[in-house]
Amino acid sequence: MSLDEDRVHDEPTHRNRGRRAANGNLKNVEEQVIVITGASSGIGLTTARMAAERGARLVLAARSEDALQELTKEITQGGGEAVYVAADVSDRDDVREIARVAEETYGGFDTWVNVAGVFIYGKLEDTPVEDMRRQFETNVWGLLYGSLEAADRLKERGGAIINIGSALSDRALLLQGSYSASKHAVKGFTDALRMELEEEDVPVSVTLIKPSAIDTPYTQHAKNYMDKEAQLPPPIYAPETVARAILHSAENPERDVFVGAGGKSISMLGYYASSLMDTIMEKVFFPLQRKDDAPRPREQNSLDGPAGHLEERGGYEGHVAERSLYTEASLRRRANAVVAGIAVVAALLYARYRAARGKEKGST
Repeated sequence: MSLDEDRVHDEPTHRNRGRRAANGNLKNVEEQVIVITGASSGIGLTTARMAAERGARLVLAARSEDALQELTKEITQGGGEAVYVAADVSDRDDVREIARVAEETYGGFDTWVNVAGVFIYGKLEDTPVEDMRRQFETNVWGLLYGSLEAADRLKERGGAIINIGSALSDRALLLQGSYSASKHAVKGFTDALRMELEEEDVPVSVTLIKPSAIDTPYTQHAKNYMDKEAQLPPPIYAPETVARAILHSAENPERDVFVGAGGKSISMLGYYASSLMDTIMEKVFFPLQRKDDAPRPREQNSLDGPAGHLEERGGYEGHVAERSLYTEASLRRRANAVVAGIAVVAALLYARYRAARGKEKGST
């Protein structure tokens, strides 16, 4: 029996009605108008380029007008269609302007992707509350403004809202406590919005994407309050793995999608063995986020201002996985492969923890 045939035999719950309605209104990417915030770097930039290659018409938003002009020119010279809006998503009027431009240029949009985010490294007690507040204004309020604007405009025509959360939406990570808290808030808001739209039987799919550590300019753009340069803890995945999940969710209603088995295993182990996961975080992930190098000047960060450069990757020096077999399997509903992937990565994490403990005992 096909997946569509399975849906026909689903019980008529609000959730199933909402998913069927959304599925009936999701177009192929090449037929869509897609709004992307945070489009000038990292995941947003990679997604914009991939969507343009597939024929989508784009509305690109970020704070850096120069970067947006360059990206729009690149896409249009390549035969694609794109417009841009220089916008700070923490300003609700700017978010409304993004929607207005989409309406004026293309008559509306089909998918809205909330990618924009800012990052902070450091212990919570060392991080100014003012910086945490500004981080929340972008990561939480900016995403909230975008989601509500999109929901209001998509209720009649149908479409998709795709929010970029994190593996840290489920499991907090020390030295990124404020960022983790913002992504927990993103998850709570996204889940509540999804349920409300499903209860109303509105044909809008709401997806939360939860990337693992991704090779973007994340650490270079982060404001760092540590005494060492920041780095991402492995395993590391390419930004294309997230972009493919985003565009899949623009065509197929998904509740949430983990990108990379590393993030999924951390979430699962944190849920079923929270104390063990705490210890692994403290003993393993604390040093993994700190290089031996002195930190770069703190003024170089995207919390205080736009980066201004089109950069997809962050130049991670170790292995970067170009694909996630776990994510691809999960999107194809291969449950056995998913469970196997989680078990393997969880075992690797535990082995890493045991090795670290052994090294610690050997040095005492």
